[in-house]
Amino acid sequence: MNAQQNAPLENDTYAYDAVVVGGGSAGLSAALILGRSLRRTLVVDAGEPRNALAAHMQGVLSRDGMSPADFLAAGRAEIAGYGVDLRAGEVTGAEPDGKGGFVVTLADGGTVGARRLVVTTGLVDELPSIEGLAERWGRDVLHCPYCHGWEVRDEAFGVIAHPTMPAHQALMVAHWSKDVTLFLHTAGELSEHDAALLDAAGVRVERGEVTGLAVEDDRLTGVRLADGRTVARSVVFAAASRFAARDGVLRQLGAELRETPFGEFVAVDETGRTSVPGVWAAGNVTGPQEQVVNAVSRGYRAGAALNAELHFADLEAKVAGRPVG
Repeated sequence: MNAQQNAPLENDTYAYDAVVVGGGSAGLSAALILGRSLRRTLVVDAGEPRNALAAHMQGVLSRDGMSPADFLAAGRAEIAGYGVDLRAGEVTGAEPDGKGGFVVTLADGGTVGARRLVVTTGLVDELPSIEGLAERWGRDVLHCPYCHGWEVRDEAFGVIAHPTMPAHQALMVAHWSKDVTLFLHTAGELSEHDAALLDAAGVRVERGEVTGLAVEDDRLTGVRLADGRTVARSVVFAAASRFAARDGVLRQLGAELRETPFGEFVAVDETGRTSVPGVWAAGNVTGPQEQVVNAVSRGYRAGAALNAELHFADLEAKVAGRPVG
């Protein structure tokens, strides 16, 4: 740790001003601004980023096409330059310590004290149970046209319908290809409005259940249906049947949740502050649509808000004659 930059606070009893739970894009961004704000910061990273299987990430200005692994490696090097500590491991719990801070419990049984927390633990994409889908995930089975649309533009797209929003993804990806087939799989019948939109977009609809993917020479060639047919496709977009937020720490702390079309996610304000005093959240743990560039921005906001709260809390303590920290 950089002792000059991250000097202990007066009468401080905490090892860290902030513990960042999760070392992906949002967590490293929060840690970067906290380190630059002279805050003693620890990042605990379980090493399970959502985009680990992707060869490239797109849409991040000046880093378009960079591999996610290289991006995170660069981020870890940057936070180290500001005295931020990085620890590989998993946070299994956190609880208020009765003094305004938190005790964070690690999987190895250790604990660490922190004045504030930033939770950036992401989510898990739970894919439909279709043979071959998980094995091709991040290769020619994709989920986001903004992440992958340019690279596969004008190819033959298949779209596995989301169970509650069956037409949405097919309508979106039709902007990148005029050869799109929507496989309803187990989704219900389309509304008249959705059917009209799909027709306007030139999207064909297959109503049979999907049983698997056809692959030749390690390339996707088609989508197999329960009636025995195989529809030739070179790319499949598959919305997760469920987005499972890694929000165990937030739930343990009693953070308020919100219902979304994609499931329950922690409720946060514009800075990432949760309903639990002293706890922020950023990145995909707050919702499935936080791409890398969004997560970086949200992590930055959370780190800046956290620093400001601590700064003014310490000033108020000095005015009142209370111990700082």
